[in-house]
Amino acid sequence: MGMILAASVISPAANTLSGEGWRQAGELGLALLLSAAIGLEREIRQKDAGLRTHTLVGIGAALFMLISKYGFTDVLESRLVVLDPSRVAAQIVTGIGFLGAGLIFVRRDSVRGLTTAASIWVTAAIGAAAGAGLVVLAVLTTGIYFIVALAFPLVTRRLPVSATAISALQVRYPDGRGLLRNVLHEATDRGFTIDDVSTETLGRRDGAPQMVQLTLHVHGKRSVTELATALSDLDYVDAVLATDANAIDE
Repeated sequence: MGMILAASVISPAANTLSGEGWRQAGELGLALLLSAAIGLEREIRQKDAGLRTHTLVGIGAALFMLISKYGFTDVLESRLVVLDPSRVAAQIVTGIGFLGAGLIFVRRDSVRGLTTAASIWVTAAIGAAAGAGLVVLAVLTTGIYFIVALAFPLVTRRLPVSATAISALQVRYPDGRGLLRNVLHEATDRGFTIDDVSTETLGRRDGAPQMVQLTLHVHGKRSVTELATALSDLDYVDAVLATDANAIDE
């Protein structure tokens, strides 16, 4: 009777102290699959952080959680050594914040990389959930990510654009061609209001004509991308760069 009671007491402890096994390998594998799925979507969109980055972030977060849960069981002593696995989750959030910040960059009046940084952050959370054994939450969050990444852009494109958001256009053309009048006419003819106009003479290259870069700040209800396409079709226009304030950062 005493031996049976002792066995019933020891068995749960033995299972708790089992830090390496098929269950942990399965949780790590789940993090691999889910994070790779998100990374594949980013890779298809040709983002800087793609398949490899997202997969490594998810696996790393899961491994940190597994280490926190099972990596120190050999030093645990009742009422003497107590561990808090939740501290690792908090540190993962902090660490991924630095990684995500490196993906965000500002160029003039536009900010790029926010969605990719957010996907890195979510992937780390999914990996941590998988490592913590929260399978349902990890899978559900992955599904929510794909709804946000794939379905939401279709919805936002149908929303009315802001008529007051100022977008920037840069038009480069050879000096002396008198294109300024044509560019301004094309913009106003398409319903855009011009807020600011500036020109800059670019350095001359060997054998190349003197180039002028015209910068326009405009706002209107139509797509600035369409205006940029129309301007690029004008004679003698060398290049057009548009920063649309209403564009979706994907």
